[in-house]
Amino acid sequence: MATTYEIIASVTVGSGGAANIEFTSIPATYTDLKIVFSGRGSFSSVFTYGLLEFNSSSSSLSSRLLSGEGSGSPYSTTYGSNIAFFANGTTTTSSTFGNAEIYIPNYTSTTTNKSVSIDCVVENNATFGADNIFAGLWANTSAITTITIHAANSSFVKDQTWSQHSTAYLYGISNA
Repeated sequence: MATTYEIIASVTVGSGGAANIEFTSIPATYTDLKIVFSGRGSFSSVFTYGLLEFNSSSSSLSSRLLSGEGSGSPYSTTYGSNIAFFANGTTTTSSTFGNAEIYIPNYTSTTTNKSVSIDCVVENNATFGADNIFAGLWANTSAITTITIHAANSSFVKDQTWSQHSTAYLYGISNA
């Protein structure tokens, strides 16, 4: 089967930033969803945390991180009540953005929980680079109709903003 991608919506953050990026009224006409994200946040750290929320609900979420950071040792950790990923924070090189691909298979199912896989990279030019893979779960059988990407600090408090020029593109994927 050939797989087809179709852009559903895109968001570019304007002047002054935005606390979140939201996709609403997602049609149920595709098999899977993919978000291509490029972002820089206001958290004063290497990372600004991106937190996913489905259908305006932040309950029943969990994720696991596997990270490789430059010359450091790989590590893994659990984010118990969040589906999280990393974007660049304010201490990275000016005008650099972290990038993520977020894949959500079977998003319209009303009989299964929703899995999420995320591959993201953050860099600070020659001093730091990290490739991070997240496996997430939304333990809910509702079809996904809305996705919100919040900017958060390291305590997962949604009190940060996405910087101007951060972008997110939502694609619908169909098996043809």
